[in-house]
Amino acid sequence: MTISSSLNAGVAGLSANATRLAAISDNIANSATYGYKRVEADFHSMVISSNGGTYSAGGVRSTTQRLIDERGPLVSTTNATDLAVRGRGMLPVAQASEVGVGNGTPQMLLTSTGSFRTDANGYLSTESGLVLMGWPANPDGSMPTYPRDTSEGLEPVQINVNQFTGEPTTTMTLGVNLPATETEAGGTGDTQELSVEYFDNLGRSESLNVDFTPTIPGSGTSNEWTMTVTDTASGGSVIGEYTLTFDDSRSSGGTLASVATISGGAYDAATGSFIVNVAGGPMEINIGELGASDGLTQLSDSFAPLQISKDGTPVGNMTSVEVDANGFVHAFFDTGITRTIYQVPLVDLPNPNGMVAMDQQTYLPSPESGSYFLWDAGDGPTGDVVAFAREESATDVAGELTDMIQTQRAYSSNAKVIQTVDEMLQETTNIKR
Repeated sequence: MTISSSLNAGVAGLSANATRLAAISDNIANSATYGYKRVEADFHSMVISSNGGTYSAGGVRSTTQRLIDERGPLVSTTNATDLAVRGRGMLPVAQASEVGVGNGTPQMLLTSTGSFRTDANGYLSTESGLVLMGWPANPDGSMPTYPRDTSEGLEPVQINVNQFTGEPTTTMTLGVNLPATETEAGGTGDTQELSVEYFDNLGRSESLNVDFTPTIPGSGTSNEWTMTVTDTASGGSVIGEYTLTFDDSRSSGGTLASVATISGGAYDAATGSFIVNVAGGPMEINIGELGASDGLTQLSDSFAPLQISKDGTPVGNMTSVEVDANGFVHAFFDTGITRTIYQVPLVDLPNPNGMVAMDQQTYLPSPESGSYFLWDAGDGPTGDVVAFAREESATDVAGELTDMIQTQRAYSSNAKVIQTVDEMLQETTNIKR
């Protein structure tokens, strides 16, 4: 009966608008929730076709969809590990309860922002119990190769604030001026001594002792020195000995003319360096190229260490961590060194809106979302990671209130349809009196 279908259509209208009001209520309630993704309700007409005769109302049905790919504005914070994604991609996280159990790899969830801080076990986690996931780096800070189509390589990002680290010295540069007067006939022949500190593989302080002994000719000037390198970590044994000859021409006076190797690694004229073996391994020492004035020189009458530089650091304490735009987690130490300890990838899917919405603004990949891929932040289709920032709710309160007015009017109109059908049915029953 046509009038009965009108009643059913009115009831369907009430249900559909109630669903839309629920979505609006959820959006407004989460207007201050960081990382919240707005829910949108859509209406779809239902048509019951008929070939001639009376028309039968089909009514309406509602569907809801969470717009996960819709981004909220970013706001700055004062916490270095407050993270937000600028652009496409999601941060991988896991439930702290699963991480604490330690029963295999925890389930990977995705979120677009989070305020992460170290918990009692050093995990970067939020107050709601989400732990940031990432790929661990090698001890030297380099990143190994991990599979990109699975979460198997991801581990909870754990910061050991009591960690010590140091870097051994592997290269050294000597910029020293030797007195030209010492290689003249009648010179004193005194050895010029230089001690340079370096750090071994365990962060201990050791020294390379470099002695420069002039060659005293019978007459004139030799412009020649013997350089002897000894290592305190090797019991003071000689690890390199070289004969240095300096140029006395007008155009290149005072620069190295030749270097002859007596023992130790051979001098490389192309790089101006040679390699010696200290107790902990090989070390490259640069004394300057032939004809250059940036290494060893022989000028005037004074011995002067002008520029001594080396890499390596002593053992230091970790002071802080930060995440850069490419998702690398860097640890900073009080000795001034920085080391990469994790990389946080960004996860991208063909259909982000097809993911299953979970609590705490997290989402779970599903068959509807498609297969995911773990990208380096800033690479491929993904955006970058912004530290000291969080993503606000995607809810537009003004727009939601406007939709609420429309929903209220539509709900009232459907209620009026039901009231009208009731009055018409009453008139129909009054026909027989």
